[in-house]
Amino acid sequence: MFKAKNLSPQKLAGFTALVLSTITAIGFLLIEYNWKVILSAFVLSFLVSYYLYLYTLQNFIYRKIKLIYKFIYQTKATKREEFFNKKILPSKTIEQVSEDVEKWAAQKKEELDSLRKNEAFRKEFLMNLSHELKTPIFAVQGYIHTLLDGAIDDPNVNKMFLKNATKNIDRLCRLLDDLDEISKLEVGEMTVTAEDFVIQDLIKDVFDTLSLKANQKNIKFSVKKGCEAPVHVMADKEKIRQVLINLIDNSIKYGKQDGHTTASIYNLDDKTLLVEISDDGQGMAEEHLPRVFERFYRTDRARSRDIGGTGLGLAIVKHIIEAHGQSINVRSKLEIGSTFGFTLPTGKE
Repeated sequence: MFKAKNLSPQKLAGFTALVLSTITAIGFLLIEYNWKVILSAFVLSFLVSYYLYLYTLQNFIYRKIKLIYKFIYQTKATKREEFFNKKILPSKTIEQVSEDVEKWAAQKKEELDSLRKNEAFRKEFLMNLSHELKTPIFAVQGYIHTLLDGAIDDPNVNKMFLKNATKNIDRLCRLLDDLDEISKLEVGEMTVTAEDFVIQDLIKDVFDTLSLKANQKNIKFSVKKGCEAPVHVMADKEKIRQVLINLIDNSIKYGKQDGHTTASIYNLDDKTLLVEISDDGQGMAEEHLPRVFERFYRTDRARSRDIGGTGLGLAIVKHIIEAHGQSINVRSKLEIGSTFGFTLPTGKE
């Protein structure tokens, strides 16, 4: 019992009292060889030592431990907690209390790490947002000041400056619209209205919508062989249309001249299917893949901004898919291309 690592206060008090009473008994044995006196001294010293040590433990040391627990939980004691402090806590060993404190410390460390990450993300987000807003605003400001300084009377440049200013205003409006949409998605204000539809039909509709843009780079759209058979899904059709438009539009923006964009559909099980949009464009380096769904994250900031877009498209896509209770992933390699895949619940055939 005394070799055990986790000793309760009672056991610890008993062990200490036994040692002290034994020493006392030996002392009396050396002074006077009287078994009654020695036995009385042993019992008396054991009882006094036991209760004195136990009292000290429970009323001084464990009072401090109770304060630690109150600090950990940071709440006023309820009746249940008072019962815990009076009945359960004193029976805990120092090692068990130490384990509780270590668990609390580990939990707080995780919370602090999470707060630091969120703080870093917030700073990066505000910095990126500021940059994204300043770019079109400064451009519009420059064009307007130039026009006011006399360029408005020059027919060779006034219309061009007004068109460029309008483009930047349109870009600013798209950015604000995307920010409003992603904010609604994040707080759950945008509802998902599920309906049954054929995913191939929606993909072909999006192909038709973006065909003129794809023709500018002679990019061919196709559904992968073996995936043409109609597959029903149960999802918000217009939200999934937005997802497909974003992914296919990106495949055009970052696709190569005379390239291909391919849609694939796979049944994972009776309840879930996988939709993939693949291209053979410029692709992305591996270190960018974990962050491509972050707001304003760009793998090549200068080139991405020249191509267009608000930097929020993939973040919106991720939120829409997660609002359906599904997941999205990306595979990519430089100069090989990218594949974005997301799951959807199957519908009724």
